[in-house]
Amino acid sequence: MTGSDADRRRIVELRGPTESIQGFLDAFREADAVRAAEPLSPVARDHLYAAIDLDAGEWDGIGDRLSEMGVHYRTGTTISAGVERWTVYIRADDDLSGVVDALERGGNDVELARNVELEQIKRPPRLSSARFLEDLTPRQREVLATAVAIGYYDHEGGVGIEAVAEELGLASTTVWEHLSRAESTVMNGIVDRLEI
Repeated sequence: MTGSDADRRRIVELRGPTESIQGFLDAFREADAVRAAEPLSPVARDHLYAAIDLDAGEWDGIGDRLSEMGVHYRTGTTISAGVERWTVYIRADDDLSGVVDALERGGNDVELARNVELEQIKRPPRLSSARFLEDLTPRQREVLATAVAIGYYDHEGGVGIEAVAEELGLASTTVWEHLSRAESTVMNGIVDRLEI
């Protein structure tokens, strides 16, 4: 969200049947806190980008209410079929029903989907990188670290072996050999630990 003071602008992507998208925008414009809700693109393949201008002083969002209650929540809330899904973290001694009641007082329909103790969540074991590093020669570590640092592994970064070689002052064939062996060592170490 951008803007200053009470004026805020948010760009949103709306998905669904064309008539539902237009109906949502029309209804959304009627909210007291909404100053404007205008399409930025035509509806294409059942989605549309829209600019929403809000009076943040009037907008009492779920995130604001949770923050006021001191409740931690995960950002990146998902919205599907008009339903927002929030992940909140509360302590065992917090009043879950109080949190739900406060959200509902703000005009939200709240349904508890899951209540899970953090200790019950099974996390996959972390891969130990120490062994991978121990198996690399000092030169392989240097070449691999340089390749990462200058963007060799960035998606569509445009950095090739020649750029890594120039950075290190080595021949590109030498860099390729060290990098190839380092990648092989690291990838084989990862595959050995995967449960496939």
